[in-house]
Amino acid sequence: MNLNILNIAIVGTGSGAFAAAIKAAEQGARVTLIEANEVIGGTCVNIGCVPSKVMIRGAHIAHQQGHHAFDGMPRNTPVIDRRAMVHQQQQLVEQLRVAKYESILATNPAINLLRGMARFQDAATLIVSEPDGSEQVLRPDRILLAVGARPAIPAIVGLADTPYWTSTEALMAEAVPQHLIVLGGSVIALELAQAFRRLGAQVTLLARSTLLSKEDPDLGAGLKAALEGEGMTIELHTVPESVHHDGNGFVIHTERGEIRSDQLLVATGRRSNADRLALENAGVATTPAGNIVVDDHMRTNIEHIYAAGDCTDQPQFVYVAAAAGTRAARNMSGEDVALDLSAMPAVVFTAPQVATVGLTEAQAEAQGIKADSRRLDLENVPRAMANLDTRGFIKLVADKASGRILGCQVLAHEGGEIIQTAAMAIRNRMTVTDLADQLFPYLTMVEGLKLCAQTFTRDVKQLSCCAG
Repeated sequence: MNLNILNIAIVGTGSGAFAAAIKAAEQGARVTLIEANEVIGGTCVNIGCVPSKVMIRGAHIAHQQGHHAFDGMPRNTPVIDRRAMVHQQQQLVEQLRVAKYESILATNPAINLLRGMARFQDAATLIVSEPDGSEQVLRPDRILLAVGARPAIPAIVGLADTPYWTSTEALMAEAVPQHLIVLGGSVIALELAQAFRRLGAQVTLLARSTLLSKEDPDLGAGLKAALEGEGMTIELHTVPESVHHDGNGFVIHTERGEIRSDQLLVATGRRSNADRLALENAGVATTPAGNIVVDDHMRTNIEHIYAAGDCTDQPQFVYVAAAAGTRAARNMSGEDVALDLSAMPAVVFTAPQVATVGLTEAQAEAQGIKADSRRLDLENVPRAMANLDTRGFIKLVADKASGRILGCQVLAHEGGEIIQTAAMAIRNRMTVTDLADQLFPYLTMVEGLKLCAQTFTRDVKQLSCCAG
């Protein structure tokens, strides 16, 4: 028996947890995964990224049938069988959960699954309450907390007593409501609001501030115009004073009056599940909002306790969680690796898509960097013209002195496919001149990055079509 084997307990079974478990097992550790829920896999595969993107894509196809811009092809209103859509969506969810999570447990003897709810007794001890009422005591060498997050429900009078939806119920709904009210102005609210609108619902969105209020203001303004162009009603700076359900539908009271609907979706952000771990018994530090504080090595303030994913104060993206989990496992095994988020791309899967990486001009200036920026509207991008969809823009932010690219903001069809090129440019410390000199295939949307880079020194309207 090898007494030097590292014993690691990982609380959670989402992408961050599994990435850590796989890496730790590869490095010779014995891993115990602890999961309180009936299914494993966390948010992304079960109730987040995967089902939402299936729904969004289906809604896109439905919308294109009746609203495409091309002559010579009939436009028709599709008949939506939402139940069939959900059935297909959940088949893919199950397929991916089996392939990416359950099969790993079945084939990796170094990873053991323990069902139950974990909590700290002290910094060295986890108590796991199992479904049958028994408890197990674990004293592992290292602990990784990867318990994810859940919908945050605002304290609105009467809301808790109504049958509102969160994103979980919305994604599983087998009928499209006639009128859906959505509370929220960020990623989940916008993605699902547009999807339901495209499936035929009347949609009213109420946002506390502006849309995507933490991003460059041009992104929210441009997206608002696009969504309103599809028939969505958007009320900014609007917070319900009270909500009640009269047996037939929802009644939302705001300072502007009363709104009625047959369904309500609450998508006002997410909160960490770390509050279920009795962190106070271990002395683990959290932010005022309850997120576990970690450094760039995923270390908490307690030496042997690490954390990754949506339960921490890092950005809530599945690929960040997975990268964090892998690095946490390596660091728990004695390595010294950091997670660099300075060139982290992000995408909102609306249409047009919102994609960002790096700094906005305002953020650069706040850091004391003298920045310069250029915005290229998509009417100047040949592929957007050929698509007959010139909604949006590409914006580049650069250091004024050196020309080094600091950030990129995109509102465009396939913006998510554009942004990774900008991320690579930032990662490799390219200047706008470097980017402008690259060869980009014609006609592609990503060519817009080259054109935008060229606007720092020339008028692209005066260039030939291929922008050499």
